[in-house]
Amino acid sequence: MADLSLLQYALIGLIFIWSGFVRSGLGFGGAVLSLPFLLLVHNDPLVYLPIISVHLLVFSSLTIALNNRKRTAPDTTRTGDAPVGSVDWRYLWRILGIMIVPKLIGVFGLITLPAHIMSLIIFGIVALYSLSYIFNRPFRSNSRTVDTLFLMLGGYISGTSLIGAPLIIAVVAQHVARAQLRDTLFALWFILVTIKMAAFVWAGVDLQLIHHLWLLPCATIGHVIGLKFHDRMLKAETRVFFRVLGSVLLLISCIGLGQLLLA
Repeated sequence: MADLSLLQYALIGLIFIWSGFVRSGLGFGGAVLSLPFLLLVHNDPLVYLPIISVHLLVFSSLTIALNNRKRTAPDTTRTGDAPVGSVDWRYLWRILGIMIVPKLIGVFGLITLPAHIMSLIIFGIVALYSLSYIFNRPFRSNSRTVDTLFLMLGGYISGTSLIGAPLIIAVVAQHVARAQLRDTLFALWFILVTIKMAAFVWAGVDLQLIHHLWLLPCATIGHVIGLKFHDRMLKAETRVFFRVLGSVLLLISCIGLGQLLLA
């Protein structure tokens, strides 16, 4: 990133504000809804993924810590016997057993595949996700076999690009209580991203540490704004929101794919 222009730095800062906003506003999607824009600014996934990984580690652990703090308060709301904000560790370890091998294969592919091949894969996956948003047909699982397939695919995609959340959530949301869902997902992201960061360090990938000094505050600004608008978005007409979001993502993905294929 040292050779980028001031305009590119400004655009990257704005995109990371957007990333933080999406992560706290929707509970997921900070990578899948920002990486296509980042690749249009500078087409190299390995430049951004270490930065996105650190942001996931920081904000997932912070969210879990804050929720656990609320859980110990006297007025904590409870659903049955499980307090709001708790992590379903039993189910989490179960799905990790399914995802770990595809995750490691995905990380190896990210490190070894050329940047333009990884960009093609990322844009293609995001285009597929955008169509599910546009037509209001989210990924759903109805059997153990499909559950396993979605988790393995989600683990592999998470290993390559950190954008496997829609496939993983399609399974986890059906087996974890709503009161535990958000924290369980954040705990899962933390573990998966820790594996990826260890692989980056082992492979000698540039972690872009100097750029964390200004991009982490950018993501924090977006995170705070997302928290303020979280309740409003839940009350709004979500179909329209996701349809517009999907249309923008599809447009960006088509532009990115076009640039790569013509290059």
